[in-house]
This record gives sequence, structure tokens and C-alpha cells, in this order.
Amino acid sequence: MGQRHKAREYALQGLYMFDVGKAALDEIKKFDWLDDPMEDEAKDFTFTLIEGTISNLDAIDEVIREYSRNWTPERLTVIDRSILRLAIFEMLFMKDIPAVVTIDESIELGKTFGGENSGQFINGILDSVKKFKLRED
Repeated sequence: MGQRHKAREYALQGLYMFDVGKAALDEIKKFDWLDDPMEDEAKDFTFTLIEGTISNLDAIDEVIREYSRNWTPERLTVIDRSILRLAIFEMLFMKDIPAVVTIDESIELGKTFGGENSGQFINGILDSVKKFKLRED
């Protein structure tokens, strides 16, 4: 498993802690909740994903509202919501990462950590974001 994939898994955990446990960003940044040590590059990428997603939460949630029919962020499962937030942050703010890579990684996270249909649901929303939102920008 690549370092960036592992970093995305850790970022998902950090966003889950923020959303459910109301953990502060400073606490999440300590990474004392990890079982395994992480390389500095992966740790930096993980924190960039977490901090960037949290810092842009309002804009990201607005994109979710716009591209998910009849689903507000509040109605989504915590895992699906966190994966979508993470992916949309990457797609909108980390232009050096191809959108198709972000979508593929997010589908895998959904299949691993989400429900039975999470991968398909995530793919549908992110594909719409890629086709319409990224073209607008």
C-alpha cells in the first residue's frame, strides 16, 4: 500500500475524530491516536488533508449539497461524509493531484470503510463534481 493511500486512511480517521468526537485540530495533529509510526512525508500529507478539509468545510459542504440529489451532508453517514469532504478538498484545492486519482482512492476508502453501496454513491457524486464543477473552475 502506498504512502499517500495510507495517509488518506489516516486523514479519514482524523476527520472522523473531528466530526464525531469533536476533537480539536491541535489534538488530531499530534497523531498519538495512530497505532503505527508514520513517515514524515505521509504525516505532512495527512495533516494537509485534514487541515485543508476542516478549513474549507463550508465550501466543501456546499459542493456536496449541490451535487448530491436529496442528500445534505448532515444526512450522510459519517464515513461517507468524511470521504466526500476529503475528496472534494483534494479536487478543488490540490490541483497537482489528478481528479481521477482522487476519485479512485475515495471509492476504495468507501469500499473499505463505508457501507455496501458507499463506493458507488461516492463515485457518482465525485464524478459529477469532476464533470461539472471542475469544468466551471
